[in-house]
Amino acid sequence: MNNSFIQISDCHIDDEKNVWGTDSQKNLNSIVNSISNRNYDALIISGDLAHNGTASSYSLLKDIIHPISNNLAILPGNHDNKLNLSSVFSKHYLSKLTIADWEIISIDSVQENKTSGFIKKAELELLTKKILSSTKKFIILCLHHPPVSMDSNWDDNKSLENSDDFFQTIDKFSNIKAIIWGHAHQGSKFYRNNVKLFSCPSTTLQFNGPKMIGYNHFNLSDKGEINCDMVWL
Repeated sequence: MNNSFIQISDCHIDDEKNVWGTDSQKNLNSIVNSISNRNYDALIISGDLAHNGTASSYSLLKDIIHPISNNLAILPGNHDNKLNLSSVFSKHYLSKLTIADWEIISIDSVQENKTSGFIKKAELELLTKKILSSTKKFIILCLHHPPVSMDSNWDDNKSLENSDDFFQTIDKFSNIKAIIWGHAHQGSKFYRNNVKLFSCPSTTLQFNGPKMIGYNHFNLSDKGEINCDMVWL
């Protein structure tokens, strides 16, 4: 049985098509067309869905992703307006996803009016409760900000500020198999304490990497293995 999910990130949809010199709406449509040809069980969007956070930009994005949004979870990024985002995607905002023996838990790492991320104490406590209450064998954590150095010309000061608090919270759990994120507009793979770490390419443009757009397609085994097919268009 093919248990899998797809992660897209940093769509930066705006009321205007031109974002950083590229057509983010056209690019996302291309991504949706590619995903439509794949078999998968769920979709997660790891922040920066919109560029300026307008309600109309979220409605536009919702229309674009409609063909692939049957089983959907969304979390905010630093470009997003949480009120507008949660209003348009009320059923999917920071919702959990389950696939066979796996659960994907979303984490809010966004600070108001700041590019860098920070996971508040209450959010870390909630994360602990979610992990403890999970009935699944294996867990994947998803946030917007990188919790480790991106090993590139990305400014790590724009990543998660309190990574130590984050890892201190989760290191005690052996059923966490992967951590995934966006924000850096870079597709990369890392390892930490036998946990696989994946950053997701942007559907808009990359800050580091090929002059292409992309997404991650994860395959999950019933033995706790997770593998990523990084797709470039």
